[in-house]
Amino acid sequence: MPNSRPAQERPGDARVLDCLYRVGAFVNATEDPREALDFILEEIVRTLGASSASIALVEPATGSLRIEVSNGLDAASVKQVIDQGQGITGWVALYAKPQRIPDVSKDPRYVEIRKGVRSELAVPMELMGNVIGVVNCDSDRLDAFTEQDVAFLSLLTNEASKAVGRIWLLRQLRSKAAQLEALVRAAQGLARERDEPGISLDLARHTRALLGARACAYYNLVDDVLHLRSLDGDLGVSALAPSIALNRTSLGTVVTRGRSVVVPLAGKTEEDLFIRLSAPVAASSLLAMPVRYEDDTFGVLLCVAMGAYRFSDDDKHLVAALSSFGASSIQNARLYAKVFTVEEGLRRSERLTALGLLSAEVAHEIRNPLTVMKLLSDTLAQGMAADDPKMEDLGVMREKIAHMEGVVSRVLGMSKAQSGAFRDVDLRQAAENASLLLRLKLQQLGVKVDIVCAEALPLVEGNAGQIQQIFLNLMMNGVQAMAGGGALTLRLAVEPGPQGDVVAVRIADTGTGIPPKILPKIFDSFFTSREDGTGLGLAIVKRILRDHRGDIAVESTGPTGTQFRFWIPVRSSRA
Repeated sequence: MPNSRPAQERPGDARVLDCLYRVGAFVNATEDPREALDFILEEIVRTLGASSASIALVEPATGSLRIEVSNGLDAASVKQVIDQGQGITGWVALYAKPQRIPDVSKDPRYVEIRKGVRSELAVPMELMGNVIGVVNCDSDRLDAFTEQDVAFLSLLTNEASKAVGRIWLLRQLRSKAAQLEALVRAAQGLARERDEPGISLDLARHTRALLGARACAYYNLVDDVLHLRSLDGDLGVSALAPSIALNRTSLGTVVTRGRSVVVPLAGKTEEDLFIRLSAPVAASSLLAMPVRYEDDTFGVLLCVAMGAYRFSDDDKHLVAALSSFGASSIQNARLYAKVFTVEEGLRRSERLTALGLLSAEVAHEIRNPLTVMKLLSDTLAQGMAADDPKMEDLGVMREKIAHMEGVVSRVLGMSKAQSGAFRDVDLRQAAENASLLLRLKLQQLGVKVDIVCAEALPLVEGNAGQIQQIFLNLMMNGVQAMAGGGALTLRLAVEPGPQGDVVAVRIADTGTGIPPKILPKIFDSFFTSREDGTGLGLAIVKRILRDHRGDIAVESTGPTGTQFRFWIPVRSSRA
């Protein structure tokens, strides 16, 4: 090669100083950075006897390297994009250390750009503490460069940095301006969102676009477990874990310390974060940023780089700003949901209040005629013989009047505290009574009832009529869910509760289950999925149980049936 010379003919210090002088004078005299880089590259090739050389600059937006000027490379080689960490050039850009490779065939990092290269010398270009590019020299001879050449090229690279700094700073300004505009648009988009899933998806999407990352994901924190809520980008055959405990990943450090964490290579320390991990994701760097609002951590924003990449402080500040915007939006969305819930509760309370007043008024008006009817039935019975057939009719009349009085009393009692009416109640007996009352309905619909209960079941304190109403409402709900017949099972047992033992009752049917979309609303007043429903049955059941210091929940539901569980505290011991 015309530019090659034996290593022993390398120029001496005087020649090197002369070269540095010419380069410094030319760089200071020209206003064209590209012209300065071409001149520097020619001096490098001539002084070091390189077969080819190039200056690759770091793209501020992506972190990848693109060849800006070259000497001895063909057009196809010049167009190649080099990721940080890829090849000798990418390694030097990532770790900011010069490399002298006597034999490229023995270095596993080497990536061929030009055929015939035997040895290589690469030096990082730095400006204000940041790597902005790499000067690379190739030779077709083995061990063509010496340690003195490394020192010479490092000195010459400093001069090149002055020239390329103008180009790089201009690109930086343009990139930062574009990032700022994108950041403002992202903040505006996040502020418009009102639901948390939409915010998490937008947060991942905007972060990936601004960083130029391979993928970005948002993990939501629930207790001590992170749950994957959104992912933007393509991980290839690799896949993130849908959920992971804080103590199994470095993301836990992000949550506990409230600061970002950088993982140089995902495949070395973060295997548990992926259910499948392979190249190129395994060789990629990760940036994890907490999504915090004041002292509350909502989750973690995870960025997967295109490869091995050294995240700059600017990258971290950018992701921190986005995570801050996202946290504010999540907080606003949660507050909005709370306000909406409170408003809905107020509206329901108003409706319940109006309904309660109307019911009390109607019940009061019905009670007076019932009293008259009861008195008249007693008067009619006077003077009749005990075996008079009409006495049986009067007995039925009195029974129905008493039943109606009970209904009226329950309606009037809805607005009164029932603690004064509490007495010892046997829940097993209450379950059997409810089954007896519904026996005809159960027979007609082909529903079999099975009551499973321990022999010695402790008593509870409560209003017997209201507890009877709980069983009737829940059993009727189960019967209505089994239009073609089925089995209704009641299991009663003593279990530990929040403040002592409770009697727990499980009522399971073999019906069609509760649709997931309405499950959160079934205990709301006036909510019903049936055309003939009032939407008050389960709401009344829950209110009664709360009055009895108990509660109710759906334990399971699906195509094979639904199981409710309610509980009431065991009667406190009396002196």
